[in-house]
This record gives sequence, C-alpha cells and structure tokens, in this order.
Amino acid sequence: MSTATLQLTTDPIVSRKRKPIPQAPVEAEIESLTPEGRGLIHIGDRKVFVDGALAGERVRLRYRRVNRRFDEAVVEEVLRASPDRVEAKCPHFGVCGGCGFQHLDVRAQIRIKQEGLEAAFMQIAKVTPERWLDPLMADHWGYRRKARLGVRYVTKKGRTLVGFRERGNAFLADLTRCEVLHPRVGERLTVIGETIDRLSIRDQIPQIEMAMGDETCVLVFRAMQTPTPDDEALLLELGRREGFQIHIQEGGVDSVRALPGQTTTLSYSLPAHDIDIAFLPTDFTQVNLALNRQMLDQALDLLEVEPSDQVLDLFCGLGNFTLPLARRAASVVGVEGDAGLVARALANAERNGIDNARFYSANLYDDLTSEPWVEERFSKALLDPPRTGALEVLDWLPRLGVERVLYVSCNPATLARDADRLVNGLGYSLRAAGVMDMFPHTAHVESMALFERRA
Repeated sequence: MSTATLQLTTDPIVSRKRKPIPQAPVEAEIESLTPEGRGLIHIGDRKVFVDGALAGERVRLRYRRVNRRFDEAVVEEVLRASPDRVEAKCPHFGVCGGCGFQHLDVRAQIRIKQEGLEAAFMQIAKVTPERWLDPLMADHWGYRRKARLGVRYVTKKGRTLVGFRERGNAFLADLTRCEVLHPRVGERLTVIGETIDRLSIRDQIPQIEMAMGDETCVLVFRAMQTPTPDDEALLLELGRREGFQIHIQEGGVDSVRALPGQTTTLSYSLPAHDIDIAFLPTDFTQVNLALNRQMLDQALDLLEVEPSDQVLDLFCGLGNFTLPLARRAASVVGVEGDAGLVARALANAERNGIDNARFYSANLYDDLTSEPWVEERFSKALLDPPRTGALEVLDWLPRLGVERVLYVSCNPATLARDADRLVNGLGYSLRAAGVMDMFPHTAHVESMALFERRA
C-alpha cells in the first residue's frame, strides 16, 4: 500500500486553552493523508494534522491550533511536492470547507479512496474481495446537482454570503463561485446573494437547498420569517432572470411551497433503462447524475438479473434502482422507511409503465417480523443504506433465500462492518468491490460490493 494510505480514524477535537501555540515555522515530512485531505505527521508523541499537505511531501508548516490530543497546522511552503499535487482550480480552495482534495490529482484521489476501502475491509472484517472493480468516474467539475448552501448577511461586509462553511470553523466562506456545483448555481452565488440583500428578511434566510433534474433547477429558500409580497417578487425576478424555480420553506419539509407560477416537480432520466424518475426538491437523490447512471449499469450487471429473478431492493428511496431492476426481473419489491418516498416510487412505476414492482414503507432498523414481504422468497437483493449501514436487516437475507447481494455504500466503515457479518456470520463470499467517485475533490467515499452465498 502506498504512503498515501488513508488513516481510518482521527481523535476528537478537544480545546486546550492553556498550552501556547508554537510560533516558529517547522519543516517536516508528511507521513500520510487523512480522509479529510489533511497531511498527518508525528512530532514527538503528538499527531499534527496539516492543511494543504500531501503524503510524501516535505513542507514548511506553521501551527494554528493546539488541542488536547493533537495539533493542527497549515502549509506555508511546499519544499518538495508530491508528484500527485496539482493546482487547485477553485480560487477559494483552502478557505472553503466544501472540498478537501482539489490539490490532489483526480486519479490519485480515487486511488486513495480505493486503498481506504481495502484497509477498512482488512481491519474491520478481515476480508478482501476476490476481484477489485475498476473505479467509476464521471465529471470532476460542475457535477453537483443537490446541495444545501449556507446563507448569512454579514454586517461588516455589508452583503450576503452564500455557499459552504470555511474549513475548520462555523463561518461562511466568502465565495464568488463554486467549481463543484452545477454552473447554473455555482457561477451565480454572488447574484443570489445580491438578491437576498434586497429582501426585508435578508437576515432571516439561513439556508438555500439546491435541487436539479435533467434541466430544471429549484432553489428552496429557508425562511425563518414569512417573506413579504415584495420579497417574493424579488425572488421571482431572480428566478426569471437566472432560470431558477423558486420555493420557500418556513418550517419543516412539509411547509415547502412553490411561489406562484413555479414548478414543484423535477425529474431525471436513465436512458439506458428507459426510465424517467420524478422527485420533489427536498427528496434524496444522488448528487452526480452522470455517475449515478454508471452506478446503475454496474449494479445491474454485477447482480446478473435474469427474467426469472425475484429481487428485493432495500432502502429503495424513489426507485432509483428498483425501476431499472424491474425492467430485467420477474418482479421487484422495494422497501423504504420514508412513506413519502414510497408514494413517489409507486407514482414513478406508473409513470414508466412498470407493473412488476411493489413498494412497502417499513423502518428497516426495527423488527420486521410482521411485514408482509418477509413471507416471500427472493433470489437477489440490492441494499443502498444511509451512512449507518444495514446491519439490522442483514440476517433476513439468507432467511429470504437471497443468493446474491449487491451493497451500495456511502461509508466504508459501515460497509466493512456489514461485510464482516455477511462473510463471517451469514455464509456469503465477497466476490467483488470497488469505489465510485460520486463526490470528486472531497473525502466522501461511495463504494459497491457484491456478495454471493457459499454453497
């Protein structure tokens, strides 16, 4: 494994006010890279995390924070650069906390993520896949179609900031553009902020949720106070001028409302499967549409779905996997904890003329004994859980007759934990695994693993 191996854990930050921050710069060799994109070194018996450094580099650093268990520093000068170092595209890199890896070549980013997944499997589950999948990669810039952006009117600056928080603190970064957001929004942060400046409730807008389908872009303005008719007119003017559909959210998710004349439904297409999926702006969807399409193709190919298969799709959401599976299988059952998503999954099945997919709402972390679908038999299953993983539902898989499992993960640690249960407890083999670059230039690791029950 290379010197750039990810460290799987870091210690919690605990402030230690009494110890002074060393003032003199220090030269050091960077030992490895953390999941957040910081260099790691040891000075004496203390860990030092270094912003802006890559594994194998020699740098001159300056301390900026001393904590109880570790210290933090920032690179002042790179004395010997890593061959993987590149010039960051974004002028705000290093200040904005939205990206941690822009100074690292994209091929090195995905290599390090794969090495981190390999390390998680070995350290947690003591397993390794029989085959490593080639990493899936798509657009590296302007790929993000879903995001929550912070908003704050800053009196000292006399204007509203829109974007992500600064690295290492709670302040909003002063951004003029964002290179990973879709250009429809990423190139218009200043324009959006200028409109908020003119609102009577400019200091009552803490957040904007961005959601895009194939073409349409919705901005949901979180409002702590009801906008006036003049405020709504200003937001509608922004929408007409810049091509946004404008929504307001004054309370919980159920309070989201479109302003007059604005659409409430978005959609994205999956051309390879003749599927079009409709969704609401606050629904969960994958942020990277091009990568999502690749992910679907690989998932279905690995599962080797046949016309006779009965397939179970757990944590199915809107039917992102369920409906393409239904194009190939005899039948598919999708299960999801969010009743609203289940309703929209059913509507999406009807929208696409699919009559062999059924959907159920169930908390997959609770007792499932009384659920009607656990009385059925399934040959194959797909799991796409949240970061907490799917441990609570795994024991059902062999009981339901599942021979092949495709697990899509957004957290290598919980995937490895669940692989331990599947392989070492339930009699499955880890046939293949690999990473997917759903979030380029960030530390987020999306991966996929195929399990098959041993004879």
